[in-house]
Amino acid sequence: MRAAAAAGHEVVVFSRNPSAVVPGARERRGWPSDRLPDLDGCEAVIHLAGETVLGWWTRAKREAIRGSRVDGTRRLVAAMAAPSARVGTLVCASAVGYYGDRGDVVLTEEAGAGDGFLADVTQAWEREAEAAGAGGGRVVRARLGLVLGPDGGAWPVLRRAFRAGVGGRLGTGRQWMPWIHVRDAAALLVTAAVDARYRGPVNTVSPEPVRNAELTRAVARALRRPAVLPVPAPVMRLVLRDQARMFLDSQRVVPEVAQRLGFDFAFPTLASALEDLAGRV
Repeated sequence: MRAAAAAGHEVVVFSRNPSAVVPGARERRGWPSDRLPDLDGCEAVIHLAGETVLGWWTRAKREAIRGSRVDGTRRLVAAMAAPSARVGTLVCASAVGYYGDRGDVVLTEEAGAGDGFLADVTQAWEREAEAAGAGGGRVVRARLGLVLGPDGGAWPVLRRAFRAGVGGRLGTGRQWMPWIHVRDAAALLVTAAVDARYRGPVNTVSPEPVRNAELTRAVARALRRPAVLPVPAPVMRLVLRDQARMFLDSQRVVPEVAQRLGFDFAFPTLASALEDLAGRV
């Protein structure tokens, strides 16, 4: 939200906890469970809500992951269709999990969907978002990679693991892991909300996807810690079952749309992103 406010936009935040303090927000509104959210006065919506995929994938967890995205987006699209709403643009988060396990294939926004639980969820999620375009609205489906930020996303987890001396590659380490610095992710989402050239799927990742082994070495260097405890893929599959795919699937995703439209990445390389993040601790 800071990125939108810094760009001069008036920001209204929707939350299940409307009393929470959100820097940069002009107004906070609730996200009620018994009625549609009030979108009066909003010109564009950036929809990021969804149950975290971290944690054990029990039946209840899977239902929460799917329902929070699919049902939540359906409610939002219904609210956008209300007579009082004047929302012309929906930027809806999605994920690179859409592509499934694709090895070394370079994945632009034109690539087809993969298979597996996360691929199925993201496809259903994006279908609900696309419904907002039925009335002529513009819909952007932001397929997010691994988000690296100082206070959230994957970085705090990586930092704790490596500082505890248990960092290491996952499986063979050859799987591609698309990532993006949180500042670039926020800037790209805001850009997509206001620039009418953005439409359809947008890979919200850095221009430099890396293999897991390279990510592991780079994090170890940035934190000056060893990376000596690899986790074999069979062990991950035994312990995590289908959830292991979230860490072992290979997705060589590139931001073709953002680059074609001239988006300027502040952290285009993993080295620049980790230098910024490691310098904050």
